[in-house]
Amino acid sequence: MRRIPESVQESIDSGRIPSPPEILLRLMRTVEDEQATMGELATIVEQDPGLASRILTVANSPALRRGRELKNLETCLLALGTRLVRSLATCLSIQRLFDRNSRLDGSDVADFWSHSLLVGELARSVAELVEYPHPDDAYLSGLLHDIGELILRSAIGEPYCRFLSNSAENPKLQAEEFQLFGTTHAEVGSWLIDHWGLDSVLADGVAFHHASALQILTATSLPQIIWIAQTLSTDIEKSPELGVVVNHSSLKLSMPALLTARERSIERTRQIADALGIGIADEFPKRRASIPAPLPDSASPVNAAEEDITAMLGGMALLQPLQQDLFQLGSDTEVLLALRESARILFDLPKVAILLANEKGDALSGEKVGAQPDLFRQLSIPMLASRSLVAAAVIGRQVKTTFEQTETLPLLDLQVARALSADGLLCIPMLARNRAIGVMICGLSEKQYGRLQRRVPWLANFGKIAAISLDSVIEANKHRQQVEEELASQFTSHARQIVHEAGNPLGIIKSYLKILERKLPEDGVRQELTVLTEEIDRVANIVGHMTHAIRGSAEAGSIDLVGVLNDFLLLYADTLFNSKGIRIETTLPQAPLSIQINRDNLKQIVLNLWKNASEALIAGKLIKISVSDNIIHDGASYVQLRIDDNGPGMPEATIQSFYRPKPISDTSQRGFGLSVVGSLAKKEGILITCRSQIGAGTSIALLIPKTRRPASGQ
Repeated sequence: MRRIPESVQESIDSGRIPSPPEILLRLMRTVEDEQATMGELATIVEQDPGLASRILTVANSPALRRGRELKNLETCLLALGTRLVRSLATCLSIQRLFDRNSRLDGSDVADFWSHSLLVGELARSVAELVEYPHPDDAYLSGLLHDIGELILRSAIGEPYCRFLSNSAENPKLQAEEFQLFGTTHAEVGSWLIDHWGLDSVLADGVAFHHASALQILTATSLPQIIWIAQTLSTDIEKSPELGVVVNHSSLKLSMPALLTARERSIERTRQIADALGIGIADEFPKRRASIPAPLPDSASPVNAAEEDITAMLGGMALLQPLQQDLFQLGSDTEVLLALRESARILFDLPKVAILLANEKGDALSGEKVGAQPDLFRQLSIPMLASRSLVAAAVIGRQVKTTFEQTETLPLLDLQVARALSADGLLCIPMLARNRAIGVMICGLSEKQYGRLQRRVPWLANFGKIAAISLDSVIEANKHRQQVEEELASQFTSHARQIVHEAGNPLGIIKSYLKILERKLPEDGVRQELTVLTEEIDRVANIVGHMTHAIRGSAEAGSIDLVGVLNDFLLLYADTLFNSKGIRIETTLPQAPLSIQINRDNLKQIVLNLWKNASEALIAGKLIKISVSDNIIHDGASYVQLRIDDNGPGMPEATIQSFYRPKPISDTSQRGFGLSVVGSLAKKEGILITCRSQIGAGTSIALLIPKTRRPASGQ
């Protein structure tokens, strides 16, 4: 892939891909409708390449993207949420007000839009004909196939428009395009999709849509589909290569089926245009072959949709809708993310870092702000104008830029510019209630700053909105924390009362058992009373954990695993198993087996596993309890406790409770005991393996370290 010219990259980074005002108007009205679904929003977005590209860019940005790429528009919208989509629509609409004197007039955008939408419709139809498994991918690649053309029009202007006019019927388009401009619209479009980090197959469909018939036959299915769709959108009588591809492609196509799909797609595109009020040429799908003479600035055409957008935004401050959206966000992280994306879309500022004032207000730091270069996490800039232009902007309470400085810049400012890969900086102070909240640092070129100069008042206002929004979220969080602390204090007080009240009867029962124990002969019953007393102590300790007023669990000590199991069998075997007709088989060593573990935690683990088995098994089923010594795992010595049964087995979701313990409000829910087991096992360094087959039983093995080990994950 050849290098994309810098001017084109700037146009891509700025995201200046105009959308028809009719679509923006419909999007704004839809996001305001509380009954609207994400599917309805996606239907609007997918009709416009410019808008689709913006949604893809934002949803796949490093700050938002989690895991694999998001290439389905509805999935992207779900990831963004209604609030951010509303902000996007507002920002795009405002941008149109700023850019009435764009290099592209309405007829340019309408011509591009109708052609791109037709190729998208055709690509989806062809994909469905050949049973391609991802027809939505085909639609998206077809919709964006000429996105590079629109970027080049915006970046280069009239020379590129004139080239398109002169070469509309020229099959050597790409060769001439590269000779004149150093790149092609196919390269720019595919580079853009790669730049977003999307699936390379989508980019291939864009990159190869002007390949020759022989070349495209060697490509995979999706590029062939996009090539066929692009060819069907032209005058097919002048495209003999289409027959070659249809006859020799592995896609198993027929010309009659393609022609039928072509007619349906053309009709579908016309219907969408009519519904949106966008006029397309009578000779559609033929593209416009000439460009009108440039209009003077004062004569820039304004259509009805643009007037409607102006009316929707009129009577309020230009940035008020954005402010309303920011106020609805629930955390400072969400606000910071929305600010970055709004700065990029509204003011063409793709490289933005944010520093916040510390509690004393004497320094600016990026330590608590994520999704930006590491340098900003390390920065702590004193509030001294001499140290940095960043601090000077906050102290002077005005927007400052390195491009207007006559003195030598501090090295710190040069470091910040390098971190943002920019020629210079634009610093926007964030001020609220007469105090500094922070500063937005924007990396940009001198050319970009030249375009921004007339917008400096809006930038200052943008900084104020950012500060007010952040300040309100911070204050709300402080209030929430105060309320939580008050509730925690009330809970602790209530818990102490419960512990006290529960402790009285438990103490009385324990004293009675001691009196009873002295009256009984030294036989099995007396031993059972001893075990029962220990269990009362353990229950008291569990209750005591409700408040720090009661001591925590005893530290790990040396205990006899075999002795604990025999005691538990003596106390719980009848209740859990024998009374239900469940058979028990035990294989335990005769000699004591010492391990280093918290005794109460071990008992809780064993009891929960036995109780879970008891609830799952029915009469006639079998549970086996066995212990094995001298197990070596990763060089460490373990004892293995196994619990096997021939019951109904456990589903995978229940088994996952061992490994991903979560708080569960409903303690009757199946798997709650296993979640407790998982938490305690992790704390004690116990390794758990579980094999289960529905209808065939479950086998759970606990590897208990013979010597104390750090808790897992610590």
